[in-house]
Amino acid sequence: MRQNITLTINGQEHRLQVETHCTLLDVLRDELHLNSVRRSCGEGECGACTVLLNNEPVNSCLILAAAVNGQTITTSEGLTRDDELHPLMQSFIDNHGFQCGFCTSGILMTSYSVLNENQDLQDSQVRKSLEGHMCRCTGYVNIVKSVQAAKKEKDAGKWW
Repeated sequence: MRQNITLTINGQEHRLQVETHCTLLDVLRDELHLNSVRRSCGEGECGACTVLLNNEPVNSCLILAAAVNGQTITTSEGLTRDDELHPLMQSFIDNHGFQCGFCTSGILMTSYSVLNENQDLQDSQVRKSLEGHMCRCTGYVNIVKSVQAAKKEKDAGKWW
């Protein structure tokens, strides 16, 4: 069975007809070709599919697309502006916050949300916010360093 839905994704409205059993992850990757949203565990355990739903990080593999009709979704593609990397993304590059990159987009989305919510963010709070993300390459040290460096950029007004 198919259902008509409307989603605002990265600032652009999309009218779609989706199967009622399709997840938000399926629609983002397969229908809209937003490949930063990764398909991995399918159980909400790894965080690779994390997107912002109305500015809150969620595992898109656990949410039916039809259930978010009328909602706003942001993927890491939505953080760029005129092909310019968001300062958070640049911070991950500058501080070696990723290696293979598979988990990075989900981590970026959670970090973006956390940085927008918290004024005073300690290393322990960054680590706590990333508990739902699995990175097999970096060991998280440079990820935390990247988020903290991005916070300094944000505090200095160099963030959009």
